[in-house]
Amino acid sequence: MSEHLFYMQQVLALAKMTPVQTRPNPQVAAIIVKNSQIIGIGVHLQAGEPHAEVHAIRQAGSNAINATLYVNLEPCAHHGKTPPCADAVIQAGITRVVIANQDPNPLVAGLGIQKLQAAGIEVISGILYNEAWEINKVFFHNISTQTPYVTLKVGMSLDGRIATKNNISQWITSPASRQDAHNYRITHEAILVGVGTVKHDNPSLIPHMIENPPRLPIRIILDSNLTTPLDSKVVTDNLAPTWILTTNSSETQQPFKDHGCKIITVADMQINTILTTLYKHKIYSLLIEGGEQIYSSFLDAKAVNQIVSYLSPQLIGSTSAKHLFAGNGFMDLQHNLKCNFTEVKTLGNDIKIVAEVIK
Repeated sequence: MSEHLFYMQQVLALAKMTPVQTRPNPQVAAIIVKNSQIIGIGVHLQAGEPHAEVHAIRQAGSNAINATLYVNLEPCAHHGKTPPCADAVIQAGITRVVIANQDPNPLVAGLGIQKLQAAGIEVISGILYNEAWEINKVFFHNISTQTPYVTLKVGMSLDGRIATKNNISQWITSPASRQDAHNYRITHEAILVGVGTVKHDNPSLIPHMIENPPRLPIRIILDSNLTTPLDSKVVTDNLAPTWILTTNSSETQQPFKDHGCKIITVADMQINTILTTLYKHKIYSLLIEGGEQIYSSFLDAKAVNQIVSYLSPQLIGSTSAKHLFAGNGFMDLQHNLKCNFTEVKTLGNDIKIVAEVIK
């Protein structure tokens, strides 16, 4: 078992090196071992390209016969953009496959393991299951719900306020916290805010605190009446794509289109409508950055998967000050939103808390 743990740890380290770039596919790495030596290594790099198992098998060549394959996700058993990996494993002569997670994709869902076992290959699954699940939590959520994985990011005072009663919010948190928060901007396909945040803060919503960011997220504005200022940064700066979701289908859309904005007209502004619409437009992960009404709408709808909060050691007070969750709330403690803390650390004088919502 210690040998399996060791090699699976190497697999997970490799899989972590391809964040975002494989979507909508999962992050997968594979290692082939024979006589206590690694003879093949593979990583899936991009959707449509060969999977990790294929890269590893090609590197191992004929030495793969009677070897062990370590892979963090069950080999696929269906024809997609590439042939089934399970077939490649069988043809390579591999005699044992060690897997972290089964693939929840209905096109796979245990069929890869069944195919391997039917060919006489020993299959061991569940090695470092939780660690592997964390790497592909966006993929697993996408497959099961057909909606984006939602992260709510918030900076707030010790008493949960995100602005003063005069709506002053810059800056509650420390520079170290803001720097850390920008890492989430490059690991999500899109950032979402309400039109109120655009009007009040005029944010750029780009990871400007990260030097040479590898990617720029799409900026999504929820604006039912299409009142986003035409001179706002998200409309005029051309630094990243801007999408505006609205129920307004009038000719007032054209000035935004002239600036290069994409207008998506939806039937209503219900959270489920927003999420299913964005998923159809290939938004697989979504970062919610405010404001109060947007936070509350997503929390009330239980549509948040993860909360990343930066807690500043100061008090703001006032019942009229804006805070994280000012929505309808929950009637009892049996049906409210429950979380598991997955990360707690200090950043400057702040505390960062990451909480995974229990589904």
